[in-house]
Amino acid sequence: MAGMSSSSSVLIADDDRAIRESLERALELEGYEVLTASDGVETLATVHQRSVDLLVLDVMMPGVDGLGVCQVLRAEGDRTPILMLTARVETSDRVAGLDAGADDYLPKPFELDELLARLRALLRRSTPPAEGATEQLLHVGDLRIDTAARRVWRGGREVELSKTEFDLLELLVRNAGIVLDHPTIYDRIWGYDFGPESKNLAVYISYLRRKLEPEGTPPLIQTVRGVGYTVRPQ
Repeated sequence: MAGMSSSSSVLIADDDRAIRESLERALELEGYEVLTASDGVETLATVHQRSVDLLVLDVMMPGVDGLGVCQVLRAEGDRTPILMLTARVETSDRVAGLDAGADDYLPKPFELDELLARLRALLRRSTPPAEGATEQLLHVGDLRIDTAARRVWRGGREVELSKTEFDLLELLVRNAGIVLDHPTIYDRIWGYDFGPESKNLAVYISYLRRKLEPEGTPPLIQTVRGVGYTVRPQ
C-alpha cells in the first residue's frame, strides 16, 4: 500500500448499513482511518467534533440528506473534499450535488476500484503544490486563474468552482490550443480512465460551461467531436 493514505481519515455517511460496513472494511484495508455515520445529523456532529481528510456522502439519507450536509459545511467555510454518492443516474441528481458544493460524485452501483481512485485523486488535489512549482497566474482571453489561491475570474466576475471543476479548467488552460482526449483528461484529473461509456467528463464540461459562459459571452471550451476538449483564445 506504500503508506499513501496511512494518515488519511475518511468519514462514510450512508443510511444503508451494508454499504457502510463494506466500505469501512475496504477503506481500512487501504490504510485509511474510517469513521461512519448513518444520517446527516450524525455526520455534521462528527465533523464538528473532529476534522477528517475526506467525506463520502450518500445523497439520500433520512433527515438532513447529503446535499444538506454539503451545503451546511460549505456555508461554514469547511473545504473538506466531498465525494457524493448518487443512487440515481440522472444528470440533475449529479448537478444538485455539485451545486451544493461537492467536489466529485459517483453513481451507485459503483466499482470499489473507481471509488478508491476518486478518493486518491481528491486527496492528491487537496494537497497544495510546492511553492513556485508551476506558474501561478494563467490567462486565456478574459479568463484569469490564480492557481495558488485556486480562484477564477471571467471578465471582472469571480466564478466559484469545486476542486474537480477547478482542476479540469486548469488542465485545459495550461494546454490552451491543444486538444486533450478523454483518456488523457481522466488520467490527469482522476488517475483512472472510466472508459468510453462514462458520462462523467461530459457532466463536468457542461457544468464548467454553465458557470464560465453565461448567456452572451463567447464560448471558452470547445468540443472536438470524437476526440476531446480544448480551450482556445477567442
